[in-house]
Amino acid sequence: MTGHVRPHNRTLDLGFRPWDEPAGGGGSGNINWYTVELHHAGSKAGWLTRSSAGGVLTRGGGRALRTSAEPLPGGGGRRDRVTQVYEEIRSLIVRGRLAPGARVVEAEVVHRLGISRTPVRSALHRLQQEGYLTAPRSGQRARPAVTALTMEDATEVFTVVGEVEGMAAERAAELPPMLRRKLVQELTRINIQYQRASSSVRPSGDELFRLDTLFHQTYVDAGAGPRLAALHAAIKPQTERYIRVYQTALLDAIQTSVREHQLIIERIAAGQPPAAQQAVRSNWRNAAGRLRAVIGTRGETGAW
Repeated sequence: MTGHVRPHNRTLDLGFRPWDEPAGGGGSGNINWYTVELHHAGSKAGWLTRSSAGGVLTRGGGRALRTSAEPLPGGGGRRDRVTQVYEEIRSLIVRGRLAPGARVVEAEVVHRLGISRTPVRSALHRLQQEGYLTAPRSGQRARPAVTALTMEDATEVFTVVGEVEGMAAERAAELPPMLRRKLVQELTRINIQYQRASSSVRPSGDELFRLDTLFHQTYVDAGAGPRLAALHAAIKPQTERYIRVYQTALLDAIQTSVREHQLIIERIAAGQPPAAQQAVRSNWRNAAGRLRAVIGTRGETGAW
Protein backbone atom coordinates (compact mmCIF):
# COMPACT_ATOMS: atom_id res chain seq x y z
CA MET A 1 0.00 0.00 0.00
CA THR A 2 1.16 3.52 -0.64
CA GLY A 3 0.66 6.40 1.72
CA HIS A 4 -0.03 10.06 1.02
CA VAL A 5 1.39 12.85 3.18
CA ARG A 6 0.67 16.56 2.97
CA PRO A 7 2.22 19.39 4.98
CA HIS A 8 0.67 19.42 8.46
CA ASN A 9 -1.61 16.50 7.48
CA ARG A 10 -1.27 12.74 7.60
CA THR A 11 -3.30 10.19 5.67
CA LEU A 12 -3.78 6.45 6.18
CA ASP A 13 -4.86 4.34 3.20
CA LEU A 14 -6.10 0.91 4.21
CA GLY A 15 -6.61 -1.64 1.44
CA PHE A 16 -8.24 -5.03 1.35
CA ARG A 17 -9.40 -7.57 -1.21
CA PRO A 18 -13.06 -8.31 -1.88
CA TRP A 19 -14.34 -10.97 0.51
CA ASP A 20 -14.84 -13.52 -2.24
CA GLU A 21 -11.31 -13.16 -3.65
CA PRO A 22 -8.64 -15.64 -2.47
CA ALA A 23 -5.67 -14.15 -0.67
CA GLY A 24 -3.27 -16.19 -2.81
CA GLY A 25 -4.26 -14.43 -6.01
CA GLY A 26 -6.29 -15.46 -9.00
CA GLY A 27 -9.00 -12.88 -8.36
CA SER A 28 -9.86 -9.59 -10.01
CA GLY A 29 -6.66 -7.93 -8.88
CA ASN A 30 -8.58 -5.11 -7.23
CA ILE A 31 -8.07 -3.78 -3.74
CA ASN A 32 -10.83 -1.83 -1.99
CA TRP A 33 -9.44 1.22 -0.23
CA TYR A 34 -10.56 3.28 2.73
CA THR A 35 -8.82 6.52 3.59
CA VAL A 36 -8.32 7.95 7.07
CA GLU A 37 -6.95 11.47 7.35
CA LEU A 38 -5.59 13.28 10.40
CA HIS A 39 -5.66 17.06 10.23
CA HIS A 40 -3.81 19.27 12.69
CA ALA A 41 -6.09 21.95 14.11
CA GLY A 42 -3.49 23.82 16.09
CA SER A 43 -1.36 23.03 19.11
CA LYS A 44 -4.28 23.18 21.52
CA ALA A 45 -6.92 21.37 19.45
CA GLY A 46 -4.57 18.60 18.43
CA TRP A 47 -5.30 16.06 15.71
CA LEU A 48 -8.75 15.72 14.18
CA THR A 49 -9.73 12.75 12.07
CA ARG A 50 -11.70 12.64 8.87
CA SER A 51 -12.53 9.40 7.12
CA SER A 52 -13.72 8.76 3.60
CA ALA A 53 -14.86 5.69 1.75
CA GLY A 54 -12.45 4.83 -1.01
CA GLY A 55 -13.03 3.46 -4.46
CA VAL A 56 -11.03 0.71 -6.16
CA LEU A 57 -7.29 0.88 -6.77
CA THR A 58 -5.75 -1.73 -9.06
CA ARG A 59 -2.54 -3.45 -8.07
CA GLY A 60 -0.88 -2.05 -11.16
CA GLY A 61 -1.74 1.54 -10.32
CA GLY A 62 -4.92 3.47 -11.02
CA ARG A 63 -6.57 6.07 -8.85
CA ALA A 64 -8.55 6.12 -5.62
CA LEU A 65 -11.99 7.72 -5.53
CA ARG A 66 -12.60 9.56 -2.28
CA THR A 67 -15.58 11.25 -0.72
CA SER A 68 -15.59 13.60 2.24
CA ALA A 69 -17.12 12.84 5.63
CA GLU A 70 -17.79 14.68 8.85
CA PRO A 71 -14.71 15.24 11.06
CA LEU A 72 -14.62 13.38 14.33
CA PRO A 73 -14.00 15.31 17.56
CA GLY A 74 -10.35 15.24 18.52
CA GLY A 75 -7.88 16.23 21.18
CA GLY A 76 -4.21 16.35 21.85
CA GLY A 77 -3.78 13.77 24.60
CA ARG A 78 -2.66 10.15 24.24
CA ARG A 79 -6.05 8.89 25.39
CA ASP A 80 -7.73 10.92 22.65
CA ARG A 81 -5.37 9.47 20.05
CA VAL A 82 -6.12 5.95 21.29
CA THR A 83 -9.84 6.64 21.02
CA GLN A 84 -9.48 8.06 17.51
CA VAL A 85 -7.49 5.09 16.23
CA TYR A 86 -9.92 2.70 17.93
CA GLU A 87 -13.00 4.40 16.49
CA GLU A 88 -11.60 4.63 12.98
CA ILE A 89 -10.54 0.99 12.77
CA ARG A 90 -13.73 -0.21 14.48
CA SER A 91 -15.76 1.73 11.91
CA LEU A 92 -13.83 0.07 9.08
CA ILE A 93 -14.54 -3.35 10.60
CA VAL A 94 -18.22 -2.76 11.41
CA ARG A 95 -19.00 -1.39 7.96
CA GLY A 96 -17.13 -4.19 6.24
CA ARG A 97 -14.36 -2.03 4.81
CA LEU A 98 -11.83 -4.19 6.60
CA ALA A 99 -12.86 -7.68 5.56
CA PRO A 100 -13.36 -10.54 8.04
CA GLY A 101 -10.11 -12.47 8.26
CA ALA A 102 -7.95 -9.52 7.15
CA ARG A 103 -4.76 -9.03 9.14
CA VAL A 104 -4.12 -5.69 10.84
CA VAL A 105 -0.41 -4.88 11.00
CA GLU A 106 0.53 -2.61 13.88
CA ALA A 107 3.67 -1.28 12.19
CA GLU A 108 1.68 -0.38 9.06
CA VAL A 109 -0.93 1.54 11.06
CA VAL A 110 1.83 3.37 12.96
CA HIS A 111 3.56 4.31 9.73
CA ARG A 112 0.43 5.50 7.96
CA LEU A 113 -0.89 7.53 10.90
CA GLY A 114 2.51 8.92 11.77
CA ILE A 115 2.06 8.41 15.51
CA SER A 116 3.82 6.29 18.10
CA ARG A 117 3.19 2.60 18.64
CA THR A 118 1.71 3.08 22.10
CA PRO A 119 -1.72 4.51 21.17
CA VAL A 120 -2.01 2.16 18.17
CA ARG A 121 -1.16 -0.85 20.30
CA SER A 122 -3.67 0.25 22.95
CA ALA A 123 -6.40 0.71 20.33
CA LEU A 124 -5.75 -2.70 18.76
CA HIS A 125 -5.71 -4.31 22.20
CA ARG A 126 -9.10 -2.78 23.01
CA LEU A 127 -10.52 -3.99 19.69
CA GLN A 128 -9.24 -7.46 20.50
CA GLN A 129 -10.77 -7.38 23.98
CA GLU A 130 -14.16 -6.41 22.52
CA GLY A 131 -14.06 -9.17 19.92
CA TYR A 132 -13.52 -7.12 16.76
CA LEU A 133 -10.02 -8.57 16.33
CA THR A 134 -8.83 -12.11 16.97
CA ALA A 135 -5.45 -13.01 18.44
CA PRO A 136 -3.09 -14.87 16.09
CA ARG A 137 -2.76 -18.61 16.42
CA SER A 138 0.33 -20.10 17.98
CA GLY A 139 3.28 -20.03 15.61
CA GLN A 140 1.90 -17.24 13.43
CA ARG A 141 3.29 -13.74 13.28
CA ALA A 142 1.79 -11.49 15.94
CA ARG A 143 -0.77 -9.85 13.67
CA PRO A 144 -4.37 -9.80 14.86
CA ALA A 145 -7.04 -10.47 12.29
CA VAL A 146 -10.54 -9.09 11.86
CA THR A 147 -12.85 -11.59 13.55
CA ALA A 148 -14.61 -13.92 11.12
CA LEU A 149 -18.40 -13.92 10.70
CA THR A 150 -19.54 -17.35 11.81
CA MET A 151 -22.69 -19.07 13.04
CA GLU A 152 -21.20 -19.56 16.49
CA ASP A 153 -20.12 -15.94 16.85
CA ALA A 154 -23.44 -14.64 15.50
CA THR A 155 -25.37 -16.70 18.03
CA GLU A 156 -23.21 -15.47 20.90
CA VAL A 157 -23.28 -11.79 19.87
CA PHE A 158 -27.04 -11.69 19.25
CA THR A 159 -27.77 -13.54 22.49
CA VAL A 160 -25.61 -11.16 24.53
CA VAL A 161 -27.27 -8.12 22.94
CA GLY A 162 -30.67 -9.66 23.66
CA GLU A 163 -29.78 -10.06 27.33
CA VAL A 164 -28.46 -6.50 27.65
CA GLU A 165 -31.39 -4.93 25.82
CA GLY A 166 -33.80 -7.18 27.70
CA MET A 167 -32.59 -5.68 30.97
CA ALA A 168 -33.12 -2.20 29.56
CA ALA A 169 -36.66 -3.09 28.41
CA GLU A 170 -37.43 -4.50 31.85
CA ARG A 171 -36.47 -1.18 33.43
CA ALA A 172 -38.35 0.75 30.75
CA ALA A 173 -41.52 -1.16 31.69
CA GLU A 174 -41.05 0.06 35.26
CA LEU A 175 -41.12 3.75 34.29
CA PRO A 176 -43.91 5.97 35.67
CA PRO A 177 -47.09 5.80 33.53
CA MET A 178 -46.62 9.21 31.88
CA LEU A 179 -43.03 8.51 30.80
CA ARG A 180 -44.00 5.03 29.69
CA ARG A 181 -46.82 6.36 27.50
CA LYS A 182 -44.44 8.77 25.76
CA LEU A 183 -41.97 5.96 25.19
CA VAL A 184 -44.68 3.69 23.77
CA GLN A 185 -45.85 6.43 21.40
CA GLU A 186 -42.32 6.90 20.10
CA LEU A 187 -41.71 3.16 19.71
CA THR A 188 -45.02 2.79 17.87
CA ARG A 189 -44.15 5.63 15.51
CA ILE A 190 -40.76 4.10 14.67
CA ASN A 191 -42.18 0.62 14.16
CA ILE A 192 -44.83 1.96 11.76
CA GLN A 193 -42.08 3.68 9.77
CA TYR A 194 -40.10 0.44 9.81
CA GLN A 195 -43.05 -1.50 8.41
CA ARG A 196 -43.73 1.09 5.71
CA ALA A 197 -40.08 1.19 4.67
CA SER A 198 -40.02 -2.61 4.33
CA SER A 199 -43.17 -2.55 2.19
CA SER A 200 -41.83 -0.14 -0.42
CA VAL A 201 -41.17 -1.34 -3.95
CA ARG A 202 -37.41 -1.16 -3.47
CA PRO A 203 -36.67 -1.23 0.27
CA SER A 204 -33.56 0.66 1.34
CA GLY A 205 -31.29 -1.54 3.42
CA ASP A 206 -29.69 1.48 5.04
CA GLU A 207 -33.07 2.96 6.01
CA LEU A 208 -34.32 -0.35 7.41
CA PHE A 209 -31.15 -0.72 9.43
CA ARG A 210 -31.48 2.85 10.73
CA LEU A 211 -35.08 2.37 11.84
CA ASP A 212 -34.45 -1.01 13.45
CA THR A 213 -31.46 0.39 15.33
CA LEU A 214 -33.47 3.45 16.38
CA PHE A 215 -36.30 1.28 17.70
CA HIS A 216 -34.03 -0.71 19.98
CA GLN A 217 -31.92 2.29 21.02
CA THR A 218 -35.06 4.19 22.07
CA TYR A 219 -36.09 1.79 24.83
CA VAL A 220 -32.46 1.18 25.80
CA ASP A 221 -31.97 4.92 26.32
CA ALA A 222 -35.17 5.04 28.37
CA GLY A 223 -34.33 2.12 30.63
CA ALA A 224 -30.57 1.59 30.83
CA GLY A 225 -28.35 3.05 33.52
CA PRO A 226 -24.81 4.23 32.71
CA ARG A 227 -23.15 0.84 33.17
CA LEU A 228 -25.71 -1.00 31.08
CA ALA A 229 -25.57 1.71 28.42
CA ALA A 230 -21.77 1.44 28.21
CA LEU A 231 -21.95 -2.34 27.88
CA HIS A 232 -24.59 -1.97 25.17
CA ALA A 233 -22.49 0.56 23.24
CA ALA A 234 -19.53 -1.83 23.25
CA ILE A 235 -21.35 -4.95 22.04
CA LYS A 236 -24.19 -3.68 19.81
CA PRO A 237 -22.02 -2.55 16.83
CA GLN A 238 -20.91 -6.15 16.36
CA THR A 239 -24.42 -7.05 15.22
CA GLU A 240 -24.10 -4.45 12.45
CA ARG A 241 -21.31 -6.48 10.84
CA TYR A 242 -23.69 -9.40 10.31
CA ILE A 243 -26.71 -7.34 9.32
CA ARG A 244 -24.82 -5.40 6.65
CA VAL A 245 -23.19 -8.49 5.12
CA TYR A 246 -26.33 -10.64 5.04
CA GLN A 247 -28.86 -7.81 4.79
CA THR A 248 -30.45 -8.63 1.44
CA ALA A 249 -31.17 -12.21 2.49
CA LEU A 250 -32.86 -11.02 5.70
CA LEU A 251 -35.36 -8.68 4.02
CA ASP A 252 -38.06 -11.35 3.87
CA ALA A 253 -38.05 -11.55 7.68
CA ILE A 254 -38.79 -7.85 8.26
CA GLN A 255 -42.52 -8.33 8.78
CA THR A 256 -41.80 -10.96 11.42
CA SER A 257 -39.46 -8.51 13.11
CA VAL A 258 -42.18 -5.82 13.01
CA ARG A 259 -44.57 -8.16 14.86
CA GLU A 260 -41.91 -8.97 17.43
CA HIS A 261 -41.33 -5.24 17.94
CA GLN A 262 -45.04 -4.77 18.47
CA LEU A 263 -45.01 -7.37 21.24
CA ILE A 264 -42.18 -5.48 22.95
CA ILE A 265 -44.25 -2.29 22.75
CA GLU A 266 -47.31 -3.99 24.23
CA ARG A 267 -45.37 -5.43 27.17
CA ILE A 268 -43.78 -2.07 27.99
CA ALA A 269 -47.14 -0.30 27.63
CA ALA A 270 -48.76 -2.77 30.04
CA GLY A 271 -46.03 -2.18 32.62
CA GLN A 272 -44.94 -5.83 32.61
CA PRO A 273 -41.15 -5.83 33.23
CA PRO A 274 -40.46 -9.61 33.02
CA ALA A 275 -42.65 -9.97 29.93
CA ALA A 276 -40.95 -6.99 28.25
CA GLN A 277 -37.55 -8.51 28.97
CA GLN A 278 -38.62 -11.85 27.53
CA ALA A 279 -40.07 -10.21 24.40
CA VAL A 280 -36.73 -8.55 23.68
CA ARG A 281 -34.81 -11.76 24.35
CA SER A 282 -37.08 -13.63 21.96
CA ASN A 283 -36.68 -10.98 19.27
CA TRP A 284 -32.89 -11.26 19.32
CA ARG A 285 -32.81 -15.06 19.62
CA ASN A 286 -35.23 -15.36 16.73
CA ALA A 287 -33.06 -12.95 14.76
CA ALA A 288 -30.04 -15.15 15.51
CA GLY A 289 -31.95 -18.15 14.22
CA ARG A 290 -32.87 -16.37 11.01
CA LEU A 291 -29.26 -15.28 10.58
CA ARG A 292 -27.95 -18.81 11.15
CA ALA A 293 -30.22 -20.05 8.39
CA VAL A 294 -28.84 -17.43 6.00
CA ILE A 295 -25.22 -18.15 6.95
CA GLY A 296 -25.91 -21.84 6.47
CA THR A 297 -26.96 -21.10 2.90
CA ARG A 298 -24.41 -18.44 1.98
CA GLY A 299 -21.52 -19.63 4.10
CA GLU A 300 -19.38 -18.07 6.80
CA THR A 301 -17.15 -15.09 5.98
CA GLY A 302 -13.48 -14.76 6.86
CA ALA A 303 -13.14 -18.12 8.65
CA TRP A 304 -9.72 -19.71 8.40
